[in-house]
Amino acid sequence: MITKATVEDIPALTTLINAAYRGETSKKGWTTEAHLLEGKRTNEEEMTQIILEPNNTILKYTQNNQIIGSVLLVEKKEELYLGMLTVSPELQNGGIGKKMLAEAENYAKSLGLHRIIMTVISVREELLAWYIRHGYKDTGKREAFPQSDIHITISEEPLEFMYLEKRI
Repeated sequence: MITKATVEDIPALTTLINAAYRGETSKKGWTTEAHLLEGKRTNEEEMTQIILEPNNTILKYTQNNQIIGSVLLVEKKEELYLGMLTVSPELQNGGIGKKMLAEAENYAKSLGLHRIIMTVISVREELLAWYIRHGYKDTGKREAFPQSDIHITISEEPLEFMYLEKRI
């Protein structure tokens, strides 16, 4: 079941997102960033700020009272930004990500928005290919990957964000 996340979901969401993107647990799935970045993907403070921002919505995918998937949607003037699409590493390749993308598209349509944008680290070829298979296109826009105490780069090559978009 896909529903809107609330402040009460922050601990579970933080655990899920960190497990799917970074560290040893993330290596069980194919969407890991552990070979590129160290540290946590997010923390409860950041998640609280995100969820309390009025233009943000986090959708959660719940099964057996467990959050096993999530996606951040940010309402912008003429588009919806999609970020942090997350599926539990043990459950990846089971169609949950595809369902979350479809729900994000429905959400955009409900807001009267006809374009979804996102950023993906350019060296994540499998992930880029997955989004392209789901109708997203490279816009050609690039942005340097931000350095911070949370996002610690361990990749030999410089990282950058690629902007993808889908018209719906």
